[in-house]
Amino acid sequence: MNLFYLSIFFIIGFALFEAPLFTIVAAFTAVCLYSINYEWSSLQLIIIEMNRLASMPVLVALPLFTFAGCLLTETKAPKRFMNFMQTLIGWLPGGLAIAAIGSCAFFTALTGASGVTIVALGSVLYPILRQSLYHKNFTLGLLTTSGSLGLLFPPSLPVILYGVVNQIDIRQIFKAALIPGILLVLVLSLYVFCHQLFYAGKPNKTENTGRAASLTRVKDAFWEGIWEWPIIVILIIGVYGGFATIAEVSALILLYVIIVECFILREVSFFMQLPGIMIESAVLSGAIIVILGVALGLTGYLVDEKIPDQIIAGLSALTQNKYLFLAGLNVFLLAVGCIMDIFSAIVIVVPIIVPIALKYGIDPIHLCVIFLINLEIGYSTPPVGINLFISSIRFQKPVTLLYRASLPYLLLMILFLVLITYIPALSLFLVR
Repeated sequence: MNLFYLSIFFIIGFALFEAPLFTIVAAFTAVCLYSINYEWSSLQLIIIEMNRLASMPVLVALPLFTFAGCLLTETKAPKRFMNFMQTLIGWLPGGLAIAAIGSCAFFTALTGASGVTIVALGSVLYPILRQSLYHKNFTLGLLTTSGSLGLLFPPSLPVILYGVVNQIDIRQIFKAALIPGILLVLVLSLYVFCHQLFYAGKPNKTENTGRAASLTRVKDAFWEGIWEWPIIVILIIGVYGGFATIAEVSALILLYVIIVECFILREVSFFMQLPGIMIESAVLSGAIIVILGVALGLTGYLVDEKIPDQIIAGLSALTQNKYLFLAGLNVFLLAVGCIMDIFSAIVIVVPIIVPIALKYGIDPIHLCVIFLINLEIGYSTPPVGINLFISSIRFQKPVTLLYRASLPYLLLMILFLVLITYIPALSLFLVR
């Protein structure tokens, strides 16, 4: 037992020195499994779980979508989408900011990474919004919190990973997350609209407020991005139409993106740039898969030792009220979202909370939506939300300023979370 605690002490030490996450999870899993009967044969569970993971057909979608997202990051596709949104709704009060919200949601859905959206689109959106006389704090808060929007829309990698970990049909999750995802974008857009319409400062003279977009300009902006629109069509038909599996949809989209960006638009060199992008995406998706493999071994240990049952017994002693449990769960997940990236949180936390939530009668698909929205908010929640620090570096602003700038958006998102949590029909309408 002393050896067990000593090993845990060393693992925590390595974690504090920022050792790779998969090594920390693997070491912790190995120590826990070895402590069961002090035989190295117990470690076979990790190999068994990794072999089971490799046999899941849906896992193929993870690296393919990652590759497609990394490839689009290196093109002008995000800027073309932003131009279209700006032309379409830029004439509304706050229309430019609403276009920025839509662009961030679209880009985050494709890449599955919140920080990438802030870094990639921040350099484009921040000067445009500031030149249009949007207040500095308003703009910083908008871009910081919008960086995590889109994680509920296909082909979101966190949704795919959640489905793999919890053995849920991924198309069902996307269907459940569609309405909450759209409503969240609409809530923030409505706030932006009202803020610009009733803001008691200078009128925004550089926006085309009150002048509807001409059909010619909209058509020109649409045709500028004509090669990107089929991606959305393939996603909608493939994911929501049920005509193909997620793996087949991911392969089709990747093939389409390579052909368009390398051979038609030629924004990425097939021989010079594509191999580097391929390596970058392989490192990202490979790290996720390795973490997932060793985390499944940890899940096996938790199940064998009946850790979730012990937690359930403790919670039941405190309360058997489902709604109080949901409130506590939201507070816990917001804290998790602050200190862990979304992929690590899914593979480590989901196996623990799912059996507990089932005991309280919570639908597993509804739980998935609650989980993902919490982690979306956690990205920008003080004091250690990762988006706050990424924005601080990207925009060269103190993180304390970003705390204040993000507060109105966070309050709206938390109120929206409460709504989604206690009205399951919003998540289960399309599924049921």
